[in-house]
Amino acid sequence: MTQDDKLKIENAVRDILQAIGENPERDGLKETPDRVARMLEELTSGYHDDAKVHLAKTFDEIGSDAVIEKDIHFSSTCEHHLMPFFGKVHIAYIPDGKVVGLSKLARVVDVYARRLQLQERMNAEIADAIFDVLSPKGVFVVVEGEHTCMTARGVKKFGSKTVTSATRGEMPDSVKAMLFSQNGMND
Repeated sequence: MTQDDKLKIENAVRDILQAIGENPERDGLKETPDRVARMLEELTSGYHDDAKVHLAKTFDEIGSDAVIEKDIHFSSTCEHHLMPFFGKVHIAYIPDGKVVGLSKLARVVDVYARRLQLQERMNAEIADAIFDVLSPKGVFVVVEGEHTCMTARGVKKFGSKTVTSATRGEMPDSVKAMLFSQNGMND
């Protein structure tokens, strides 16, 4: 984020504070515009990151039918309300001769979670990146998200979760069933 962009955000936050009847110069709010600018820089850092970089280093491997990484925690920002949503991502892929370090899967999740997002798009972007770069036989990605636009405002349905999935290539139903059953989604 450039200094000019940071100043634009700070000025906009001051305008918002005034519009809701607050005094942006009072003690508790004086530094809020700067804090919000730094927060937005962090929450949108995925725009300046590339999943392909994280997936570039691979290892030759022919011994695994499926690689499953579960419970990768994420937080993201809904593009509709600029409110947080958070949860877990579960990734399964069937290698076709090469695997990637497990931490790289978590980094791929962060690349897409650190953008203004829709859960459905984030789910597809993660699956596409893994499928396009690793060229596995198949990829299956499940995202479980809790959206504060559903829990803190609007319908206020606390504890509700949204589950999305994306499949690329061939993925046996047994692997899909294993992910769903191990996460309590068959209940």
